[in-house]
Amino acid sequence: MRNWIIGIAIAAGVYGCADRDETGAIVDAGSIDAFEMRVGDCFDDGSTFADDNPEVNSVAGIPCSNPHDNEVYAVFDVNAASFPDGDEMARMAFESCKERFTSFVGKDYESSALDIATLYPTRDSWNEQNDREVVCAVYDVAAAKLTGSVKGQAL
Repeated sequence: MRNWIIGIAIAAGVYGCADRDETGAIVDAGSIDAFEMRVGDCFDDGSTFADDNPEVNSVAGIPCSNPHDNEVYAVFDVNAASFPDGDEMARMAFESCKERFTSFVGKDYESSALDIATLYPTRDSWNEQNDREVVCAVYDVAAAKLTGSVKGQAL
């Protein structure tokens, strides 16, 4: 499988300092709190982690007009009564993101030059923070920077 799944969860952290315009688009680069990510947000690789904790607190937000590594294309809550066992959360997040891929990108996942990165809850964030949020992002499978939104570009 070619996908790269961010196997770390979203966790509460320091609120971001990226500036947004009146539409909500990022206009100045800066940190975005993991719980504040929106569809259409672009960000670079590298995340801010809590001390001694592998959970993502924030990402490096950047205007989509600038070269960037990733673009958020879906944000949704997991529909499960309890935290899934083993690797089931990662599988559920990826499959749910894959279902949403074509409608955003304009091309099916299997023939696309883009791949899927996911951010999803850990057992701790699920239990302690009632975290149910999954963030789906696309990135270039050849690790090239994206410029502009990939929405509807059929890449």
